[in-house]
Amino acid sequence: MNNNKEKILILSGTLGDGHNQAAQAILEAARFYRPGAEVEIVDFLEWTHPYLHTFGKFCYLQWVKGLPSLYGYLYRKTRDDNKLSSLFKSIKSFSTDKMLRLLQEIKPTVVVSTFPGAAAAMSFLKSNLMTDIPTVTVITDYTDHSYWVHPFTDRYIVGAEHVKQALLKHHVPDERIVVTGIPIKLSFTYSYDRIMLRDKYGLDRERPIVLVMGGGDGLIGKQFLSFIVANELLTSVQFIIVCGRNERLRQSLVQELCDVDDDIRERVLVTGFVNHVHELMALSDLIVTKAGGLTVSEALALELPMILYRPLPGQEQANSAYLVNLGVALEASNASDLKKRLQQVTEDKSLLMELRNHARSNHIKEGAYYALVAILEAQNDSVTSSGIPMVYANA
Repeated sequence: MNNNKEKILILSGTLGDGHNQAAQAILEAARFYRPGAEVEIVDFLEWTHPYLHTFGKFCYLQWVKGLPSLYGYLYRKTRDDNKLSSLFKSIKSFSTDKMLRLLQEIKPTVVVSTFPGAAAAMSFLKSNLMTDIPTVTVITDYTDHSYWVHPFTDRYIVGAEHVKQALLKHHVPDERIVVTGIPIKLSFTYSYDRIMLRDKYGLDRERPIVLVMGGGDGLIGKQFLSFIVANELLTSVQFIIVCGRNERLRQSLVQELCDVDDDIRERVLVTGFVNHVHELMALSDLIVTKAGGLTVSEALALELPMILYRPLPGQEQANSAYLVNLGVALEASNASDLKKRLQQVTEDKSLLMELRNHARSNHIKEGAYYALVAILEAQNDSVTSSGIPMVYANA
């Protein structure tokens, strides 16, 4: 191991966009705060299963969308340490030789996992004395699960205090857990001129704007345009619908817009995958979205009130419950709920302001910075050698 040069290897995964987004946020923070460090991101699934990872991702999405109750059932049954969770964790889903080759090629001084399977792989290698590289796990949701927890993990980075408390119940030592906030990109931590941004995108300065997002894969939106057209109560509202990488959905919505009244067409902006989500969030009054850990953390940092639409059983429901309890979000379990929630927040400005004020007092903008500090400390095992002041979010 090269102890003179800091080299961070981040192992991410493509099941959901959040693991990659957290990895990118840490990479960006390192370049900004620690330009001398080398950082490399590797897709754990692609590295270990180069021919199957795309198919596996497709199957996972179909399973979550098509059989959410089964997914939720297994998630709940394996959340705590028990025989079933131990059985799943005992299944080795990676090639030991490939993992060792990766470590030999990159020669990292610390390995960071933003994907639970990668954390399991690193713990396995360490338990079998195949490596002694410090390992850090970044949990990308506001909840715990047994599959994130492995005995040879040196440090856990979590988004909130209640996640730390849950890990303590998994018998993780207190000194191995750091509450930093979920790592998000720097662009979500800045303040923006909303009027200037609305002018930039040709949007009305005065009308309320509702941003609609379904994550990187555009999981919501199919019936959303029909919902807008059918609801006369929403005639004063502008909508931005981000379809992510779902190009078929984007084309379908654009085609549908050709057949609606000019007034509605002028109030609806449809986009595909964009790199300026931070600007769209900053100019909006409200976001309707899935309850993915990274998306809600980005909205929270920009103090954007949320309606969390049909959170899937598992981590999305846990994220939603946490945010609703904080008073920064409302939950809508179906289209009727969504109509009611939208009517509530667009007609009652005091409710919107209340949600925004709660967000202002319940967010950690600098999650990526604090995560980087914790990663470097895990590598160097001392405060002074990392060169960054140890000021954690929960200090």
